[in-house]
Formats: sequence, C-alpha cells, structure tokens
Amino acid sequence: MAVRTFGRLTPPPLLRPPGDRDALSIENPLSLARIFVAGVLLFATVVAIVLWATGMVPRALELVGIFWALYGFVIGLLGGVLEPLVDGLGRALVDLGLHRAGGGYSAIETLVVRGEYEAAAEAYRERAKEPADRVEATLRRAALLAGALGQPETAAAELQNLRATVHPGAEADLRIGLALVELYEDRLGDPGSAMAELRRLIDQHPSTRHLRRLRTSLADLKQRRFGDDSAS
Repeated sequence: MAVRTFGRLTPPPLLRPPGDRDALSIENPLSLARIFVAGVLLFATVVAIVLWATGMVPRALELVGIFWALYGFVIGLLGGVLEPLVDGLGRALVDLGLHRAGGGYSAIETLVVRGEYEAAAEAYRERAKEPADRVEATLRRAALLAGALGQPETAAAELQNLRATVHPGAEADLRIGLALVELYEDRLGDPGSAMAELRRLIDQHPSTRHLRRLRTSLADLKQRRFGDDSAS
C-alpha cells in the first residue's frame, strides 16, 4: 500500500505491507540468539549421546538434561526479560522522537510503517500545533486520513480549515490546493470541485512555475467530464 503526500511532485517511500514483518522476523537479533543457542545445544546433545553410546563417558547422558535445562533458562531470559526490554526501549525512542522540538517526521513515519495509523494521525495533529510545522504536518495527516484511515471527508475539511486560518503563502497554498484537487478527484468523486479548485489556483497564482501543469490538469478533467462539449 502506498501513501501519497498531497501537493508534492514526488511521492514518499512505499510502506512495507504488514505481512512482510513476519517474513523479516529472522532479522530480529533475539530470534537469531534463540536459533544460535538451540543449534549449539543440539550439537552438544549429539556429542553427549555419542560419548555415552561409545562408553567413553558413561555419565554423558546426564549432561543432556543439564544442556536442555540451560536452554530453557536462556529462552526464558530472552523471551521474558530481554525482548520486552528491547521493545519498551524502542517505543521510548519513538516517543522521544515524536516530542523532539524541531525534529523531522521519521518517528511518526515509523508508526505508519508499523500500521499504527491512528497514533500517527494523532502525532501529526499534535505536530501541527507548532506554527512552523502546521502546513507540512496537516498535509501529511490529510494523506493518512484519506488513505489508510479511509476518512477523505475529514481530510478535505481539515485542509480547507488550514487554508482559511493560516492564510498560507503561494507555495503552501499551491500544495494545499493540489491536495484538495486529489481528494476531490480520486477519493470523493467530485470532479466539479476539483475543477473549481484548479481554476482558483490558476487565477490566484498566474506566475507559478506549475501553471502549465495546472492548466493541463484542468483541461483533462473537463475532457473526462464533458467530452467534446468542453471544447465548445
């Protein structure tokens, strides 16, 4: 599933499908530790059985019980102590990144990759309270609302409110407007509103470097909606 950030000329990285987490579980260092310990103890068990069977060490079988008791202890330590500790530390680092003043968005994007869409949307909302981040964070939140969370109406309302309250500059207004165009056309099935927004952007920003793109998009929408009648 891809998540598009509205108003950008290039899309952000693709999200990893949830099923891929299971496929990559072997990359977990604790999983590798379990495999390593099991392999070592299995080898030691085979050696002990051979020594017992050949009579070289008659009490070698006693070592087998010790080996697997040790295995149970190590696995319990990894699963019951170290794994929760590592997971808790990871979450703490994510939370620290979410609240770091002036930081980037990688911590919130981590939440998205993990499928924690509600938490990510809330984190973007909190980030948008900072005046310097309001436009960027709201655009990212709108993309998440319209995509993974399936709330395009909410996304459109928040973008409209953003434009009405912050009175953005030309570049930000273009990004917000293009986001609304994508919402109207792709998510809400409202090409009329998409065309009206494109017309507004063309009229408000006649000197933008994106003017040709805006006009082409408007013409394409008219052609799809009205066909040959749009030329008359």
